[in-house]
Amino acid sequence: MSKQIDRTHLAQLRKIEEERFLANHKKSGEAFTDSQKVMHEGVPMSWMAKWPGAHPVFVKEAKGAKFTDIDGNTYIDFCLGDTGSMTGHSPDATIAAIKRQADIGITSMLPTLDAAVVSKELAARFGLPKWQFTVTATDANRHVIRYCRLITGRSKIIVIDRCYHGSVDETFATLDEAGNTVKREGNLGAPVDLAVTTRVVEFNDLVGMEAALAHGDVAAILMEPAMTNVGIVLPDDGYLYAVQELAKKYGALLIIDETHTISVGPGGMTQDLALKPDFLTIGKAIAGGIPVGTFGMTEDVANSIKKLVELEIIDTGGIGSTLAGNAMSLAAMRATLSEVLTADAFVEMIALGDRWSDGVDAAIAEFDLDWHCNRLGARGEYIFKGKAPRTGREAAESGDFELEQYIHLRLLNDGFLLTPFHNMALMSPATTAADVDAHTAAFRAMCADLVG
Repeated sequence: MSKQIDRTHLAQLRKIEEERFLANHKKSGEAFTDSQKVMHEGVPMSWMAKWPGAHPVFVKEAKGAKFTDIDGNTYIDFCLGDTGSMTGHSPDATIAAIKRQADIGITSMLPTLDAAVVSKELAARFGLPKWQFTVTATDANRHVIRYCRLITGRSKIIVIDRCYHGSVDETFATLDEAGNTVKREGNLGAPVDLAVTTRVVEFNDLVGMEAALAHGDVAAILMEPAMTNVGIVLPDDGYLYAVQELAKKYGALLIIDETHTISVGPGGMTQDLALKPDFLTIGKAIAGGIPVGTFGMTEDVANSIKKLVELEIIDTGGIGSTLAGNAMSLAAMRATLSEVLTADAFVEMIALGDRWSDGVDAAIAEFDLDWHCNRLGARGEYIFKGKAPRTGREAAESGDFELEQYIHLRLLNDGFLLTPFHNMALMSPATTAADVDAHTAAFRAMCADLVG
């Protein structure tokens, strides 16, 4: 029988780590006090307040797979800006390209030669021939949804329950107990009833997917090929191919969001599984941390857009933005794709991801914990249930807030940063086997204390 965590003991361990955190982060505490006077929640973006401990850690510098805070503490970073720094912090090739471009023009709302080079590289990786650029992956998803509505003449989109696609209004929906589409908890200021814009389907549920499509009003299916933001949820064998066929059968367009799932290789799961989406969106890591997004489309989709869109009024159509496709972001993207996130780099990153997960699995088994470690290429993540989830709801139900808060704080105090929203780690080209093994030792010691 697996061991249970004693909650009184857990609270005692948490108190020890809270005191340890305060003792080792005095300058960050002072900075947070000052920041609260001029910033909401004391941080420049509200998510930055969502960390264990009395206050966020303030960063002094970051390079490769490590960062140092203003108190002088150094950390091995397995969060990597929640994928934005999957390249490692400030990769040399990307920084050199940024410096060169900064001297000769950052943005002009005109194309540079880098744009076509990057588009060719993206086409080779993902199999889609035509590309456009945005400032974020959120923007890419917004623009693609508009194009899908234009092409199909339909209004609704399908999303997966507990999905995440940036701050796209239509995606903050979930299923209630009766199976109805409702707004997701935390959805602030929703502009319309989510049932008007969205149908929600559980991941790996082909019956539910076909039922949602059968209404005949769905313009697009927007989905990750594996869920990542509620935790890692992998597709059943054949599931994604079946979704493709259902989309064709019912006249909907398929959008694959590879922003996080690029962790499986240079062309993400689209390349890995030879998927054939109508659109593909991606952002975050592909410019080494410089804000960028992009979307690719099939030739048929591109031709449809060309026929339907009047170029002279495109600037008022909800597609594009002034800084999209700027020279700086494209220079950074070109260098990152050609010199940092290479095929060889992914081989090493994925091997390290397996090494990290192997270490976690070994500790889980040693201490007889009813936990499970999921893998997605260069990613690993442990959950507090003994088997992998098949849906976003199952993944959410495996959460344990008190336990997660303790683990994150304990590991932070030990010099390791995990993704704050769950127990996920990501490897970069700068991550080393020694970094992974250090985490394994710290994780094992933490497990021993939990059950001791």
